[in-house]
Amino acid sequence: MGLYVGKRLLWAVLTLLAVTFFTFLVFFALSPEPAVAICGQTCTPDRIDAIRHQLGIDQPFLTQFVTFLQGIFVGRSYGDGPSAIACAAPCIGHSFQNGQDVLTMILSRLPVSITLAVGASVLWLLFGITLGLVSALKSGTGWDRTAMVIALAGVALPNYFLALVLQYVLVAKLEWLPYPSAVDFGDDPVVWFQSYLMPWMVLAFLYVALYARLTRTNVLDTLSENFMRTARAKGLAPGLILRRHALRPSLTPLVTLFGMDVATLLGGALITETVFGLNGVGKLAFDAVASNDQPVIMGVTLLAAFFVVIANIVVDLLYRFLDPRLRTVTR
Repeated sequence: MGLYVGKRLLWAVLTLLAVTFFTFLVFFALSPEPAVAICGQTCTPDRIDAIRHQLGIDQPFLTQFVTFLQGIFVGRSYGDGPSAIACAAPCIGHSFQNGQDVLTMILSRLPVSITLAVGASVLWLLFGITLGLVSALKSGTGWDRTAMVIALAGVALPNYFLALVLQYVLVAKLEWLPYPSAVDFGDDPVVWFQSYLMPWMVLAFLYVALYARLTRTNVLDTLSENFMRTARAKGLAPGLILRRHALRPSLTPLVTLFGMDVATLLGGALITETVFGLNGVGKLAFDAVASNDQPVIMGVTLLAAFFVVIANIVVDLLYRFLDPRLRTVTR
């Protein structure tokens, strides 16, 4: 087991290194000149050269990349002399437009994105799996058709439309919920829950639809397998057959999907954060793109890649736990 985890961690490091290289290549070698964007329209060539020197982009590409990697592990300085700007490790860039290091900017927004991702994932797992299971067990009935209509609506309706409808109904008309805001849990747990409930519902609705349809298909396929007929012939209780023999293999494919979905949301839910005015990582990335703040864009990209890679490792380990056959294959 230790050797397997070690191999997965090695591949994770190599994958992140490759993602870092190509991301650095795109944003610093192929993108518009960042020094011009920082300096502004009324800028002299000498001032642009000074900014390029301070950013370190007057060096060869490989030198810039090695310096960037060095900043991640031991930190770095932008410029030299009294005007040098220190960036402590792990340094993934410095935003000269905002005067902050990129990691600090991301970490200040990350709690909002984590709250959105975790809350929404709880909702879509609970309702998505429940709807899919009921639909499979009641296949062909009114319950099945109703659940699939809900699932179809979740796939068809865009997030921003549902967000606007919920705001109009729950906030403006019924006044059941306050307008969403980034309230800390420690300040007021009730207001915190009320503020995030609508964004959770909007994010979860699409995933509820996907998970319900996938759960229904997997359960129906599992129920038709030969080992299910054998379990019934042995006289096992229906509830035991469902829990032990049907649900476990049916839900295993959802582990991969769930890991990737949560990892993606941790990198920012752009539309939901923008519609509800929540300053998460997605909103940070949107503002950075609008202002061509390349270090921030690259930092968010690397963060999203990091979450996806970590999610892959966790999913692989969960698969080995859920499916005993994999333990013997990978030894």
